[in-house]
Amino acid sequence: MLTHVGTIGIETERLILRQFEYTDDENMLKYWVSDPEIQSLYSEPVYSTMQEVKELLDKYIGSYDKSDYYRWAVILKETNECIGQIAYFLVDNNNNFAEIEYCIGSLFQRKGFATEATKAVIKYGFDKINLHKVQICHKSINIASRKVIEKCGFVYEGTLRDFFYQNGEYIDRLYYSILKDEFILN
Repeated sequence: MLTHVGTIGIETERLILRQFEYTDDENMLKYWVSDPEIQSLYSEPVYSTMQEVKELLDKYIGSYDKSDYYRWAVILKETNECIGQIAYFLVDNNNNFAEIEYCIGSLFQRKGFATEATKAVIKYGFDKINLHKVQICHKSINIASRKVIEKCGFVYEGTLRDFFYQNGEYIDRLYYSILKDEFILN
């Protein structure tokens, strides 16, 4: 049985994962939500105005009163900037698992931030929510995300072939998972 605690702050070596705040709007627009390439990799729309970002923040912030809502702003400790987001966007209460999504702005990629945040959120899910399994997926074209997933210790489960139709071509969706007794924080 899951123990829902909501989005509580998490601190790692270089990051603070916390609830979104309205003051994150400029960093969000600057670093990732307005970037078509970043947004397309996890099938999210592009936000090009501060008003659109505010509406997105309304949705995020308005959901924090639900104990089973888990979405963190990824804050770089060094600069206090919001460089991305990570969430359990799918929580299955009947089967005791959740699925992670994450997004890190392109200026901050390939520096280990996604891996660091993902490991922290996996640990949170097992320790605080009492998840049995955490799953994650990526588009076949997103090789960088596959590398993050592998570094976090996920096990490949399978491919949903031609799952996405994007820019005139079909793209596979690859699924991975990790069980509570398999997770070792390294």
